[in-house]
Formats: sequence, C-alpha cells, structure tokens
Amino acid sequence: MISKELCSLSITSLREKIQNKEIKFIDVVNSVLNRIKSEEQKICGYITLFEEQAIKQAQNLDATIKDRENLHPLTGIPIAIKDNICVKDFLTTCGSKILHNFISPYDATAVARLKNAGVIIIGKTNMDEFGMGSSTETSYYGPVANPIDTVYVPGGSSGGSTAVIAYRGAIGALGTDTGGSVRLPAAFCGVVGLKPTYGRVSRYGLVAFASSLDCIGPIAKTVDDTAIILSTIAGQDEYDATSVNIPVNKLLCNPEAIKDYTIGIPKEYFAEGLDPKVAKVVERTIKELGKKCKAVKQISLPQTKYTIATYYLICTAEASSNLARYDGVKYGLRTTSQELINMYEKTREDGFGTEVKRRILLGTYGLSKGYYEEYYGTAQRVRTLIKQDFDEAFKTCNVILTPTAPTPPFKLGEKISDPLAMYLSDVFTTSPSLAGLPAISVPGIGKVNNFPVGIQIIGPAFAEECILNCASAIEKING
Repeated sequence: MISKELCSLSITSLREKIQNKEIKFIDVVNSVLNRIKSEEQKICGYITLFEEQAIKQAQNLDATIKDRENLHPLTGIPIAIKDNICVKDFLTTCGSKILHNFISPYDATAVARLKNAGVIIIGKTNMDEFGMGSSTETSYYGPVANPIDTVYVPGGSSGGSTAVIAYRGAIGALGTDTGGSVRLPAAFCGVVGLKPTYGRVSRYGLVAFASSLDCIGPIAKTVDDTAIILSTIAGQDEYDATSVNIPVNKLLCNPEAIKDYTIGIPKEYFAEGLDPKVAKVVERTIKELGKKCKAVKQISLPQTKYTIATYYLICTAEASSNLARYDGVKYGLRTTSQELINMYEKTREDGFGTEVKRRILLGTYGLSKGYYEEYYGTAQRVRTLIKQDFDEAFKTCNVILTPTAPTPPFKLGEKISDPLAMYLSDVFTTSPSLAGLPAISVPGIGKVNNFPVGIQIIGPAFAEECILNCASAIEKING
C-alpha cells in the first residue's frame, strides 16, 4: 500500500500493519501530513500544526521500537487535539483572539495519557470560540468548511476535529462536548463522535466553558477506534475532583451483544422540527437494527421540550463565571490603558467575539440579583426532572436511539446571524448532556443530499460499552 493511502485506514488496521512490519511509523505520519497539505487550505481544520515534532517522533519510534507485538494500540498514531485542550509548550487559543498568544505550561490529563500511550499529536484543531457555537463559524481563525461539501458547515463546536477526521488529516481526534459539540459535527461530517459520561474523563487541562457540562470525547472513523481512544483517556484523576473512581475496562465493541437489548425510541424526538428526509433515514436505521436486537419500543421523555431553554440558561451562567478570568492581567491579550477598569473593558471588548459576548451577557443577567432563582435556579430544577425522565426510561430499555440533529448540514453563513435558529441545532443533543449521560453519534443507514445522517445512541451513566455495541451494530449493517 502506498503511503498516501494510509491516512484512510482505521487505528485497528494501521496497528495490524505496524505489528506485521508492513509499514513504518513515519509512513503513517507522512501520509497524514500529505493529506493535510492537499486539503487544509480549503477546510481550515487546524489552528496549529506540529509537523516538525510529529516527523521527529515518528522517526524516533522507528529507530527505537524493535518489538511491535506488545505496543499500545495508539503508539505512533497521529491524533489531533481540539484547541481548548492544553498541550504543553504549544498554543491553546480556544479559537479566540483573547488567547492568541497563550502557551500552555502543562498537558491536560487526557493529553498526558495519550502521550504515555505513544500517540503522535499532529496539531490543534479549529473550533467555535470557547466552544460557543454549532457550526464552527465563530472562530477568530476563520470558519471551518465541511469536507463533504465545502459550501456547508461541519457542525460545532468541535468542527475542526471532525473535519480533519473526515478529510483524513488525522487518524483520531479529541473534541469537547458541552451540549452536543462532539456529536453534532460528527453527524454533519459523517464520522463517529462520543460524549462520555460526565466524570468518566478528567477535565483537567480543558479550558472551561460550562463546568457542569463539559466533557472531552473521542472522534474517529470507526466505532472501534473511538473505543480505543476512550479506553486510553478515561479514568479517575487526582487533579479533577469531578472524575469518578470507576474502573475502566478495555472497551471492546461487540455488535452481537445487542441481541439482548431493548432499544427505546422517544416519541418527543420525532415531532415538529425534524426534517422528514432525516426522519426516513432514522426510521430505516431503526427497522434494520430492530432485526438484530431483542425489542424496539416507544418511550416518552416528557421534559424534552424544556431542554434547549434549560441548557442555555445553565451554560451561559457558567460561561459568564468561567470567562471572568480573561481580563488582560493574568495571560492572553491585553489592551493597554491608563485606567485599570478601562483596560479590563477594552481587553474584553477587543478579545471576545460576538457570540461569546452574547453568552456572557445572557449568563450574567441570569445570575444577577433578583433573577438568579427565577432563571438559573429554575433551570437546575428542570435539569433534575430531565435526568429523572432518563432514569425512568432506562428501567425498560438498555439504550435510547434518536436522531443526532434535526436537519442535514446547513450552508456557511445561513444561520450565523440568527442565534436562536443556531441554538435549535442542539435540540436532540442537550438532554443527555444535562443528565450527564454517555451518547454517541454514528452514521445511519442512508443519506440526505449526499450527507450522512447521524444516529444518536444514549445509554445509562457509565454504560459506554452498551452504546458502543449498538453503534457498532449500525456500522456493521452499513458495511
């Protein structure tokens, strides 16, 4: 196989070729870098590329590793990292002007675990500014295009990470998911994206947007590959008090296991707002999956209608608090002024984009005196009711299947001036985020306008294995 084709292979396929000494580590890196050079200018998936470091690391692995039988599955695999996850000694911009010069002094725990496995970090990917967006159009470094059709958005906010997987400019990637930011772009770009259970993966080194919602999750070409990456980065971390002490077993996908599964289909996800063409693909997927599983049953998640309002009240309030640290004093951009207060104001005015300012204002209002209990307090109570809906549903089903997005990808610029229309892109992904549940998006059986349709599989807390099995079964049906 010639080098330029290696970037199209999965992690598991590359691992087999490396173990059999059919290819070298440098062959894989060169294949990925060549692909980046041919595609990146029209996609804008990367903010920073680690070309020199990646080549040196691959050459060093080729020179020093003699026994290839007992390697970690990710050794020598080029992985891209979303640019709100810290990589020591490299820029971490969060897609924002205000952090355009911030060099991280440490690795995020997820990155450290990848490095310990021998991963080659290929670069930092583009994203909506501070993760605030559903289209990756709010980045200071320019919008990302969908590799399937560059007139369309890739989804957001992890659009850079999913786009580089889609055009084969990385073998795997890390994204972050607050309300759907791994799953939505995975759906739009036709790749696999997984949001783990809240607490499964350490948030240490992830620049905070909404602390009670943020999760680091894997993005890859196949379900097996996402399982390998998740197994590597998951686990308790002394630096993150919200990480959970639950043993992480090696996650292996077993599509045959769904023969014992009951799959729940929530009726609220098939109501007004769902594109009929998307609905047909989802229904076709359900029909085919139903032949493999124990049962398919309709369920109800009655609080679904409140999820968008609840999510945006909570995430903007937490963003307002988290982004207060960007004041021109500690790090990042500083707009000079003789007056301290004026320096704060000018720095934030110059450094933040429109969507970030909007969310800070909304969140500050929701937390202000006289409104805190009415808005933020009410949202937290509704959040509990949303979680209770899922708890009740999982008494009668193993996993829940829904569309990932209500529509196919929309065109660049189509919704950027209509925040509410943009927010509604997350209508199906915010519920599991609010409940802290694991969810994966995998391409369904069929396409709409040449775009794959994402199928979302939601599981009970820490049941990543169940959603991986179900996603793997869909992948197997798809061939």
